[in-house]
Amino acid sequence: MKKTPMTLRGAKKLRKELDKLKKIKRPQIISLIAEAREHGDLKENAEYYSAREEQGFCEGKIQEIETKLANAQIIDIKKIPNNGKIIFGTTVTILNINLKKKFTYRIVGDDEANLKENLISVNSPMARGLISKMIGDNTIIQTPCGKIKYKILQIKYI
Repeated sequence: MKKTPMTLRGAKKLRKELDKLKKIKRPQIISLIAEAREHGDLKENAEYYSAREEQGFCEGKIQEIETKLANAQIIDIKKIPNNGKIIFGTTVTILNINLKKKFTYRIVGDDEANLKENLISVNSPMARGLISKMIGDNTIIQTPCGKIKYKILQIKYI
């Protein structure tokens, strides 16, 4: 099976969520099911069916996270020698040449991407246009607004 790149930060976040689901959420749901069973007839017990549905969602999420972690190629960018190129996990500052505006992004895995936190997916057009570039390079990236020219200002392996 193909490994999916994931940053060390992303893997830690998923493990934390998995731990919370297994140690807190799952026991809460089990308690709700047990409590609902005590009310008697299960045929007309909405609380029981609601708790069972929630249990299904929880177990599905646990399985999803476990699969993601099992198929992850976890990359710690701090352990990779800085060769000056933009690669998965790097933080890059770029200048939109037309707008004269700076942007800083970290290139991460698909599950970690969050534009509000300046985390862009390695599979996004922006990241694909930046990968393998060096400080001072210019690149043209196709965006929904058209082709935009960027200059690479800074690359950090943090």
